[in-house]
Formats: sequence, C-alpha cells, structure tokens
Amino acid sequence: MDSPDVTFTLAYVVFAFCFVFTPNEFRSAGFTVQNLFSFWLGSEDIGFVQYHIRRTTLTLVVHCSLPLGYYLGMCIAAPDKKLIYVYLASEGWQLYFTASAALLLLSCLVAHYWSGQKWGNHTISKNLASHALPQSSWRAVASSINTEFRRIDKFATGAPGARVIVTDTWIMKVTTYYVHVALQQDTHLTVTDSKQHDLSPDSGTPVQILTLSVASINPNVKPFDIRLNSTEYTELRDKLQAPVRNAANVVIHLTMSELFLETFRSFVELNQVYESPSGQELEACIGCMQETANIKLLHLCHGEGEGEGECQQCYCRPMWCLTCMGKWFASRQDQQRPETWLGSRVPCPTCRAKFCILDVCIAH
Repeated sequence: MDSPDVTFTLAYVVFAFCFVFTPNEFRSAGFTVQNLFSFWLGSEDIGFVQYHIRRTTLTLVVHCSLPLGYYLGMCIAAPDKKLIYVYLASEGWQLYFTASAALLLLSCLVAHYWSGQKWGNHTISKNLASHALPQSSWRAVASSINTEFRRIDKFATGAPGARVIVTDTWIMKVTTYYVHVALQQDTHLTVTDSKQHDLSPDSGTPVQILTLSVASINPNVKPFDIRLNSTEYTELRDKLQAPVRNAANVVIHLTMSELFLETFRSFVELNQVYESPSGQELEACIGCMQETANIKLLHLCHGEGEGEGECQQCYCRPMWCLTCMGKWFASRQDQQRPETWLGSRVPCPTCRAKFCILDVCIAH
C-alpha cells in the first residue's frame, strides 16, 4: 500500500495541474481563480480591463503559491518528516521550502509593483498606453475597450485560457497571465495554419481549427496568434474592418457539412476497397456528372440481421462519387445533432437499402 506522503504527492500534482490548466470538469465545479475570488475581481462586463488586470495579478500569485502549498500539505500528510519545523527538516526539504517561499515572495513583489501608480505599472496597462493618443493615457484606452465590450454585437469565442474577442475597434486575446490588445485599423490578419480534427473532444463532431496571426504596424505591439473554429470564420470576418490574408492557402470549411465531408472521406479511405468485375467500366457520377462514380456499398459492418434500423446489402453498381455520397449522407442527418452523424445509418440514394459509413467502399 502506498504511504500517505506518496498518495498526497500524486493527488496534489493532479490537483495543481488541473487548477493551472483548468479542464472543463474543474471549471464546472468552480475551481478557478475567477470563481474563487470573484468577490475581489468584480464584474468583467462592467470593467473589462480592470477585471483582467486584477485577474492576471491574482492568478500569478495563486499559481506561485502552489509549491508552498504542497509543503504545507506534506506537513500534515507526513508528520514523521517534521516539516512543520523547517530547521528540523532534511536539507532537501529546507531547500524546497526556501525556493517555494522565495517564488511566492517574488510573485507578491511583482503584484505590488504592478499595482503601483493605480495599476499603471501592469503589463496590460503598458500595452494599452502604446495605443493612447499623445495627450491621453492608458485609462482612456481602457474606457474605450470597456464600452465596446459591453455591446452585444462583439465577436467572442474560445476557451477561457485563450479567448478571442473582437469589437468594432479592438482585437483582443485573453490568456492566463496577459491580455493581448491590438487596434483593428493598425493590424494585418493572416491565416497561417489549419488543423483538421475528425472528432472534437467537446462536441464529438469534426472540427477545423484555424490559426491567424495578428500583426500590428505599431512597433510597441507584439504580434500574437488567435485560434478559432472554421465555422466561426465568417462571423469573425464580418466584424473586421480589413480583409484576412490566406498565406498558407488553407481551404477553410465554413459549414458543418463541409467539415463532415472531410471526415467522411478520411473514414471511407480506411474501409475495404471494392474491386470492380473485369470488363465493368466506371461511369460518370449521376449526382454531379463531373467525377467518376467510384463508390460501392457493401454490407461490411457487424450489425446483426437486417431488421428495421440495421444495415442492409445494396446491389446497386457504383453510381455515385465519394463527394456526392458524402453530401447525401450529411443531408439525411439531424442538423441539430451533428455528434450523431458518424454513427448513423441512411438509405442508399438509389435503392433505399440502409448503410452506415463502414459500408462505403471505394471502387477500383
């Protein structure tokens, strides 16, 4: 059986990791800096900039206190080590206590410095100051951002640790310890990368994540990247004043059906290949009349029987191309429940025999 100190160590490491990176389960349970200290942070809707100045400061201090918290927890979990009396602890534990206490003290000194000049020393405040007019200050910029954030027509997306917010004038990215801010009229946005995921861990549906680089002509504003779902790209583009360049020549899927087609294709390519009988030529797809009809439906899944709701054998010759079959498959789905698409069954567009994605084979 594991000793109490080993058990506590494993539990604390998991807790600290989840507290810092905050999975959905922790966020739902309220184990976040924003929730635990909401009484001091105030309201984001009332004062967006001031809220995040306080949040980033408090987050830094709380995260830097975790190593010392482990030491204090070990005082209770392993009393035989006599850690509560630092001078009686082993040299290794004394060194750990000193380092963790110094880290917490340093974070407190940084927080104290940031709070100077009524938070004018904070890194977010200094970033805002680079956008201020010659006769103005960072508080005027903060007031502009606060006003626009309260409007309901802003664009907002992303997880709390990497949230993207676009208002009429500003492009912002909220991270754990910082808030990137760029003036729309001074920035150039470029699509630099795209990643296709067959299944999203949150929704169980296919998703395409775009990476856009935000570069400002203001030399005091550092460039930063924002990430968003391709289905949100149109809404983002409508909120921007300037066009977005596509440097990587990425094919952006703007709808769920387009995303599903890519996933449908990747799954079908893993299925068994259908060898056409000798002498049989593949004709043009009757759906688009552009591509070769290269799809044959074979009953390959492991469903038992051929009753209602089960897959059935299709005897049609190849009459549809992969793209048209994918579009047919997507069109027969419940558009309000995209997480069920991959596991559903639809009728053959020709003979109405039911099939699933495992029965779709590419004909050669």
